[in-house]
Amino acid sequence: MNLRKLVYSLFVVFAMALVSCDKDFSNVGGEIVGDEHFGLNKTTFDVVAFNKSTGDVQTNDLPINSLGYYNSPVFGKTKASLVTQLQLENNNPKFFAPDLIDSVYLHIPYFAPVTDVEAGTGEPIYRIDSLLPQYKKDVVSPKIKLGVYESGYFIQDFDPATNLQQAQRYYSSQQAQFEGALVNSSLRLNDDNTNVNTPTTTDYSQNDQFVFSAQPIKIKKPSGTVKETIAPGIFLNLNKSFFQNKIFNAPAGVFLNNNTFKNYFRGLYFKAEAAVGAENQGVLARLNTARGKITIIYKDYTNQTAYDNSVNDPSIKKVSKKIVLNLTGRTVNFFDTDYINPVTTPNMVVGDERIQLKGGKGSMGVIDLFNPTDNIQYNSSGALVNTPNGIPDELDQLRNPSDGKKWLINEANLVFYIDKTAMATAVEPNRILLYDLDNNRPVIDYYNDLSTAVETKYNKFIHGGILVKGSDSRGDYYKVRITNHFRNLITKDSTNVRLGLVVTENINSVNRGYLQTPFTIGTKQYKFSPAMAIVNPLGTILFGSNPNVPDSKRMKLQVYYTKPD
Repeated sequence: MNLRKLVYSLFVVFAMALVSCDKDFSNVGGEIVGDEHFGLNKTTFDVVAFNKSTGDVQTNDLPINSLGYYNSPVFGKTKASLVTQLQLENNNPKFFAPDLIDSVYLHIPYFAPVTDVEAGTGEPIYRIDSLLPQYKKDVVSPKIKLGVYESGYFIQDFDPATNLQQAQRYYSSQQAQFEGALVNSSLRLNDDNTNVNTPTTTDYSQNDQFVFSAQPIKIKKPSGTVKETIAPGIFLNLNKSFFQNKIFNAPAGVFLNNNTFKNYFRGLYFKAEAAVGAENQGVLARLNTARGKITIIYKDYTNQTAYDNSVNDPSIKKVSKKIVLNLTGRTVNFFDTDYINPVTTPNMVVGDERIQLKGGKGSMGVIDLFNPTDNIQYNSSGALVNTPNGIPDELDQLRNPSDGKKWLINEANLVFYIDKTAMATAVEPNRILLYDLDNNRPVIDYYNDLSTAVETKYNKFIHGGILVKGSDSRGDYYKVRITNHFRNLITKDSTNVRLGLVVTENINSVNRGYLQTPFTIGTKQYKFSPAMAIVNPLGTILFGSNPNVPDSKRMKLQVYYTKPD
């Protein structure tokens, strides 16, 4: 690497330290190693890219859950609801003569890094990440209708249909099943119609007009003084009578361990809908629900001895105690969306004009490298034979050059130009992922790229797939470097696998989820989707490989090479 490139790469790493989770990545990362390519030959190869809808997807135990209602100007409306199990923080709590519950509240912190401190008070200022639309200070955030209910659906760990040999899978389409099993659909547990920080104000901000706020939550004593300040998040005062009965009147043995407890209290169901007055636009959050918890505050004696002695000794008083239920059990996310990929009959011969990538219950791109023309092959002696062999002729010729000198591949990229007109003002995903669709794994360039960034979502920035923006602050293109993948096709006769293209929430995860309804291309069935594509609710529209697309925007394989003397 020459000095100029080294300095440029170091600059990029420094610049990346200045960007945070949801801030624009801009052009940083789009041209990490530079695009000079001095002294190199350049050529392009056709690809065939077409659309495939994923349909409903496996959504149990995702690392990030979506909750809310969002209306994309391009991809339509999505209502994301979820169910989560609860787990005891401490097994087998003991009750002696508990008073009525003083308070019970739920808190799920947002992805909200501290960005500054208030002048004078020194209190932290937070920025909420992972909200759609993005949270803006001093701008009234859209609202949703949020309901929290007791779930009666038992989430199984293993699938009885496989004789308990495989994990039980749950899908984005199963909302009706879980709703049908609610213990009491008329009892909404978040029935407190007061403002969290100002209890004397009626505003329905905990339910019918729920709003995601960047303000820290101040838990107050009965006197009104602040007892505790916690980070911004979903904060709901829950129905005390329900928990009084559910916890203090529970049958014997249900608190022994989390297995018995999860069967007794099967979890909470969070339902998101459009709020009155916000039917056109709500807000959707991405949450790590495992960081959430329910805290139950009550008074009771410290132990059995204190309880026994209190009968004759009135000086023995009850003390404040708490039970914590963590939201660390299994989860299932549900997507109620009106999104339908308009390309219902993909052109698998020359490709589609537009490729729609949409996360969640969405769609993806399927890419075959090279023009599919297959009329020739080379036999074991290297002689040309006019017989198809299932390998594109362009690849055959690269493997068997007429002069016997194979190209030295310096760089190979797939460049995906964004249809700005079609995307209009829609929020764009920061990153896309190209992967080996046939084998459900990343391409070799993913594994070989060890580049890291301060914000880990931008790791592997040489391999790329990061949104590159133009002077209008809208996305121009994504570029994915597949140099090693392309080299192996030529020099190692690697299989020319079919590639998948999806949006991704986090490049560092290679986990996958099942499609509820697999799709078939030719004789091969495809039944997986990258988990980080399921997590990301965003979408983008790319120009495809169809000849009707202008050459300057058409999807192609871009190759820089050196031809041996």
